Parts: sequence; C-alpha cells; structure tokens
Amino acid sequence: MLIKNEIALAVPDILLPAEGTDLKKWAVIACDQFTSEPEYWETADKLVGDDVSTLRIVLPEVYLPRETEAALTKRLNNISSTIDKYSESGVWQEAKEGFIVLDRSTPLHPSRKGLMLAVDLEQYSYEPGNKEKIRATEGTVLSRIPPRVRIRANAKVEVPHIMLLIDDPEDTVIGKAWDAACASGMKPCYDTDLMADSGHITGYFIGSGSDIADGVIKSLEELLNKSVDGMLFAVGDGNHSLASAKAHWDNIKKDLSEDERKTHPARYALAEAVNIHDKGLDFEPIHRVVFNVSADKFLSDAEKYFKDCGFKTSDTPVTEGQLFTVIGNGKDTYISLANPPHSLSVGSVQGFIDRMGYEVDYIHGEDSVRKLTGSANTGILLPDVSKDSFFATISSEGVFPRKTFSMGEAFEKRFYFEAKRID
Repeated sequence: MLIKNEIALAVPDILLPAEGTDLKKWAVIACDQFTSEPEYWETADKLVGDDVSTLRIVLPEVYLPRETEAALTKRLNNISSTIDKYSESGVWQEAKEGFIVLDRSTPLHPSRKGLMLAVDLEQYSYEPGNKEKIRATEGTVLSRIPPRVRIRANAKVEVPHIMLLIDDPEDTVIGKAWDAACASGMKPCYDTDLMADSGHITGYFIGSGSDIADGVIKSLEELLNKSVDGMLFAVGDGNHSLASAKAHWDNIKKDLSEDERKTHPARYALAEAVNIHDKGLDFEPIHRVVFNVSADKFLSDAEKYFKDCGFKTSDTPVTEGQLFTVIGNGKDTYISLANPPHSLSVGSVQGFIDRMGYEVDYIHGEDSVRKLTGSANTGILLPDVSKDSFFATISSEGVFPRKTFSMGEAFEKRFYFEAKRID
C-alpha cells in the first residue's frame, strides 16, 4: 500500500471477486437505501439466494429499527462469519495495489465517472468547522455509527459505499485517468449490469507505479494546491460509514505503536472519488416522512412553530421566500417562510421536526415519499441544493444540516463491489 500523506490518501490493495462470480448478484446497493421499503431487500435476498454476494457482508439499515438486540447480534455475527468464510474460500482474487477508474450508467444518466482510492482517516473529521483535507458535508447522526463499528470490529475486510467529492472543473483527475485507461487497450477488471434495473458499471484497474496512477497522484496534488482552505475531499455519500471507519480506527490505534499506526490498513478507508462537476452527478434533496402525524396536524403545528417566520400556505406552487411542500391526504400544500430560522429549507424543517419529536425517516426520491404518505403519515418535499457553490459553502459555513442532499436517486447510489483488508 503506497501512502501519500500529503494528499491524505493511500494507493490501496484492492480485493475483487474471483473469476466466474455472478457479478450482478455480487454487487448490492448501499445499506442506507430503501430503509422504509423492506420489500426491496427481500427481493434482493431472493435474487442472491445461496450465491456469494456483498449482501451477506453488510447490514441493510432497514432492519435496525425492526429487530431485537438478540436478532441484531445474530445478524452481525453472521456477517463476521461470512467475511471469514469468503476470505478463506477464495471468493476474492489476490489483492493488487492500485486505483480503479470506473464508469457507472443509470436509467437517468449514461455516464458517471469515479476513482477507487483509500483515504487517511487521520486527516478526516465530521466536526463542524474543521479544516482537515477530508470533511463531512452534513451533520452526522451518531446513532447510526455503533452498528457499523460493531461490524468492523470483527471484520477482516471492508466494502465501501462511500463517495467523496472533488472540485475539479477541468476534470484533470478522473476524466483524464479514464481516457488514458480506455486508450491503453487494457481489459476491464469488471463489466456488469446491476440488480434492480440500476444500470451498469465498468472498471479498469490502474496498477500502482504506472504512468496513469502517477498522473492521478500528481493531479490530486495540484488540485489540493488550488484549494482555498486545504480541503481536497468532501463526503458526498456514506458519511456515516466513513465516520464509523474513523471510530473503529480510533478504537484500535490505542494499542498500536507509532510505526504500526503509520501503515495499519484500518487507518485508510476505501472510497470512490467523484468529480462534483461530472454531468452524470445530480444533487437531489433528501426528503422527510413523518409517521403517525396527519398533514392537517403537521400544518397546524408548523403554523405555531413558524409564527414569527412569515409562515404562509398555498394550494399552488409559490416562488418567493424559503420553500418546502407538505404532502398528505392526497393533497400538496406549498409552504413559504419570509423570515426563516435557518439559511436552508432543510435546516428550518429539521429544526421543527426535532423540536416536535416526530418519528421521521429520511427518504430519497419523491416517488418513495408519496408512496409512504397517506392519512396517517405526512411527507415533506425539500428543494434542490446547488452544487456550484457546494465547496465554498462547506469552507465558509461548515457542515450542512444532517440528511440535506443525496447524489442522485436511490437506485443510482454506489453498489458494494470492491473490498480491502482492514485487519
């Protein structure tokens, strides 16, 4: 593992599934998707069956609020034993040091480029206002960290759904590496459709020390030099997974010598970097569904909470003020705040939800929100977040409110595919 601390990364030793693996069954979507739609995960389970799959070494978060501690412990133990089984039975090829440059298509976008690398957890923080090279972009829900730390504590490998953003308007890192890999005539290291009509993914392995790999490192160094305040990577997706990796590393490094800490594989977390300016990357708001609260009750409570904020409702879309939409009882109600309590709609809404103590879930995609609302539940649709000013906002204001944005629709999220040893 080649370590480049000056740009907060390592060239990882990547594990890929062995030749002959059914890759469509091997790769599954990020564990924090479809958390209120257990039928998605039931379908995935039936599709995978007895075949090897990353589904067997991750914990879909749909199960977290639905299971007893005993059942959860059993799931975590099964994950650990399956990782051991996979490690011992040749499920993975021999690890190779390098990057993977990849292209993901979805039903909405023909192309989104990415780069698999490993980032230094010693240079990452999710504390608001920090100036590390790797920064969280929104508030961290601390309750989501312990189950993932429990998985890592007994795991020999990690599989990531972390997606990091780089601010590269000229596409000097990922696009350049992809073009070079394609021009070289090399064979893809994977090339497969993804389950549930989620698109296709193709990857090329770039060996450490190659001209392409050296070019990636040089371009990242140049990108860091252009950064206003030393930020190179901003967490786009998988903030809680990266925070869990950090917590696990903080736990184990206490018993390591100074030299061991420098090179221990758990210090470096596998992730996919994506250029924020990639045309295949859409920023979507993360909406809310409030359970066991009718729309009428929600609106009545909101009117009282926002009484000093210029609260107005309309049956037709509005364009002035801070905006969000309330869904329930087959009706959309458009809300505007003339004097909002937070600079973003999501901050105002989340403050209200937190104050009321509502039971809430964070939902990707308007269709999913509408499916979950009705006479008993209320949906809240939030406006888009601009990616053009994204890095500047993080630099000046720190993290966004938790669960502010999503990169694309739920089915466009990163699928687990590559792995890396962490023991």
